Amino acid sequence: MNSRQRRGIILVLLSVLAALGAFAGVLAVIDDVESKVGSETTAYKLKADVKAYEPLEAAQFERTRIPERWLPDTAVTDLGDLAGKVATTTLRKGSLLQSDMIAARPELKPGQQEIAIMIDASTGVAGKIRPGSTVNVFATFQGRSDAEKSVSRLIVANAPVIDVGELAPFRRTGDDDPRRDEGDAVPITFALNTADAQRIAYAESFAAHVRLALVAPGTTTSVTAEDRTYTLDEDG
Repeated sequence: MNSRQRRGIILVLLSVLAALGAFAGVLAVIDDVESKVGSETTAYKLKADVKAYEPLEAAQFERTRIPERWLPDTAVTDLGDLAGKVATTTLRKGSLLQSDMIAARPELKPGQQEIAIMIDASTGVAGKIRPGSTVNVFATFQGRSDAEKSVSRLIVANAPVIDVGELAPFRRTGDDDPRRDEGDAVPITFALNTADAQRIAYAESFAAHVRLALVAPGTTTSVTAEDRTYTLDEDG
C-alpha cells in the first residue's frame, strides 16, 4: 500500500468518525429536547370563531397534541365537558379550549317561566349582561299630563338572566310614541315567576324606557317598598 492509499484510507476513517460524531450530537439534542418537553397530551382548538353565549358542540373543535408541562390547568381535555355549555365570550379560531371560556346555560327552576323582552342596547345592556347574570329591572313612566308626575319604578329585583340574544334593529309595531325612536335592541330572556313575568310584560308594553342594572354577584339585599319608586320631587 503506497502513501496515497494510506492517506485515502485515513481520510475515509476521519469522515466516518465525523459523521458518527455529528449523529451522536443530533441524538443528544433530541434527548435534551425530549427531556425538557416531556410527554404530550390531547387538547382541543377551535375550528372557527364562536359567538358569545352560543351553545358549544364537539364538531366545533379539533384535536391537537401539546406537551403536558405546557398545558394550562384550565385546558379542556374531554369534549364531553361541553354538554349543556355555552361560550362565555366570543371565542376565536385556533384558540385552545379552556374551562373559563364556557359556562352552563342557566335552567328554569320549578315555578319559573321564560319571558323575553327587547332592551335598548345603549341604555340597558352595555355588553356586560350575560346568561347567569342577575339584574334589577327599572321602568320609567311618563306623566300623562302636567298634573301627573313622571315616575321611575323598580319593576323586578334580582331577575335572573338565562339568555342574551343578538343585537338587532327594533321598534314596537304600531307604536307612534315619538319618545321611542328606532334603534338597536337586544332580546333578554329572564326566568321569573308569574307575577314578575307580568310586571316585565307590562313595563315592556307601556313604559317609556326599560333599563337593566347589573347586580353584583352574591348580592342578597332586598329592596324596600319605598325604594322601588322614585319621582324627581324626592330630591327637591
